[in-house]
Amino acid sequence: MLILGVDPGLRATGYALLQGSPGGVNLVDHGLIRTEDAAPLPDRLRKIHGDLRTVLAHRRPALVAVEDLFSAPQFPRTAILMGHVRGVVCLAAAELEIDVSALPPAAVKQAITGSGAASKMQIQAAVSRLLHPNDVLDSHVSDAIAISLTALSRRGFPLQRANQEVAP
Repeated sequence: MLILGVDPGLRATGYALLQGSPGGVNLVDHGLIRTEDAAPLPDRLRKIHGDLRTVLAHRRPALVAVEDLFSAPQFPRTAILMGHVRGVVCLAAAELEIDVSALPPAAVKQAITGSGAASKMQIQAAVSRLLHPNDVLDSHVSDAIAISLTALSRRGFPLQRANQEVAP
């Protein structure tokens, strides 16, 4: 099963495409969609939508997994802006008739690190240990990988790198 995980953000939206199989998971593709801080909101949303739609059209995953909306009470504007980005993510998937699954941030952290209160650094470390990427990943990309991994795990795929020896 091919799943695209998305960590929605207005400045930087991370994405990661993972292939799940009975033997584990493989990181197929990942990236970061950046927008200009000074650009008007509609232009930023158009860029995120267009870039993500290109990835979706090229790769055709079975599912898009996106981080569910979360807001700290002291930052309500952040939740509103994130909601806009989640909307264009859902629209890009819907245009190509790809199902979308929303995952709560705490559930992703719990699945990947064993703690629902894990930090971004802990997520990055857990993702690196699991998939052994050759480069240091941006925290948004690591979060997108974690979202994809959680979605695959919920569908019965083991959270281990494919072709990896399983400890007895």
